[in-house]
Order: sequence, then structure tokens, then C-alpha cells
Amino acid sequence: MADDSKVSRRNFLKVTGIAAGAAALGTMALPAGEAAAQHAEHGHGAPGDVNLHRGRMFFTNTLEFSILSSAAERIFPKDELGPGAIELAVPYFIDNQLAGAWGYNAREYMQGPFAPGASTQGPQTPLIRRDLFRQGLLALNAAAHQRHKKDFPKLSGAEQDEILKLCQAGELPTEGFKSSYFFGELRGAVLAGCYADPIYNGNNNMDGWRLKDYPGAQMVYTHLIENDGFDKVEPISLASMQ
Repeated sequence: MADDSKVSRRNFLKVTGIAAGAAALGTMALPAGEAAAQHAEHGHGAPGDVNLHRGRMFFTNTLEFSILSSAAERIFPKDELGPGAIELAVPYFIDNQLAGAWGYNAREYMQGPFAPGASTQGPQTPLIRRDLFRQGLLALNAAAHQRHKKDFPKLSGAEQDEILKLCQAGELPTEGFKSSYFFGELRGAVLAGCYADPIYNGNNNMDGWRLKDYPGAQMVYTHLIENDGFDKVEPISLASMQ
């Protein structure tokens, strides 16, 4: 396992797996998962956030939300280039999405049969996404107890990475789905929460966009058309439009 302080966001984005480590969460005194769970009780975002009315809509269990927060932070860690998943409010984004149509697979075909399929056929599970996430998070926590006698959020970053890699490889015990499928869904949701418009309660303060110099929901670009070079534009969120 590489030293946490030497892992940059650039290296993370170069690979499809998990970053080998993450920097500590700045001045936060609590472990990442505990800090996020405690923050959730107040239902608001960070200073300067576009949306200051964030709160949990799906996870009523604080431990489950803490597991989600810790796993998300390991997948998209804070480093010298910018904030990680927790500071970007990604756990709230995922929570809110699971509470809606995405969590119910409302726009997806979910009828049987559910026989094991080829890798090219996509997921073959009767579980809707909200149940898949809850069971997947509990599988992470069960592995943490089996290997380290602690809840997942209380493990070190290296120990959390160990379990997430097993999950990605499909080696965690699960029922009705492979853990590798859950990991893929989790990773995709984390990245979506980092880069979605803040109106969906992720991408706190548009800092995910700033990492990529993405301008967001600009109304016009006519004033930049004649420019030959790259123009860095302060991003605008749909949530900030009047």
C-alpha cells in the first residue's frame, strides 16, 4: 500500500480502481465517516455552499451513512489539489438519489428471469438499487468486523482500502449480487456526486467543477468566442440562478 501523503488526485484519475490512499481531512477532528454523520444531523452544507439545506432522505441509520461516507472518501480522496467526496457532499447526493427514482430503478427493466448472465449482459439481480446499496454497505462493515473487529468507518485508510479492493474484485460475501457490481455502482455514484450540478445536493460549492475548470450552467459564451486561448470561467450552478 502506497503512503497516503504521496497519492495525488491525478494518480487516482489515471486508474479505474481505488486510489491507494487519501490525505487527512484538514482540521476535522473526527474520523471521516463520523464527521459526515454528525454533520448530517444539522442538515446543512459547508460555508459558501450553493445549497444550505442538505439533509438525509434515505439513510435513517447513522452507521450506514457513515460507512457510505468513509467509502466515498477513499474512492475520491481529498488531496493537495482539492476536496474529497465528503467535503463535496457526495454522501448526501447519493442518499438523496437513493430516495428517488434512481433508487427504485424506476426507468429500468426489472422483470425476470434473473439467471446468471455473461459479463456483457449487465447486472442480473432482482434487487432495486436502494436495497443493493444498503446490503453492499453492510457487507463492507461485516468484512471490517471479520478482519479488524471494528466498524468500517473506524478503520485506517489502508484497512478500508483493503476491504474496498476485495469488494471491487467480487470477493466479499453477498446475496443476490456480486460485490463487484455494488462497487461499480458505488464508484459511479461517487463520481456523479462530485461533478453533478449542486442543485442535486452534491458538488459542494461547485468545487468539483473547479477541479476540472468546468464552467457549469453558463447562459452565454458570446463574449469569449473571439478569444484564441483557454478562458477560465467562474462556474455557475442552476441552483444559483434567479
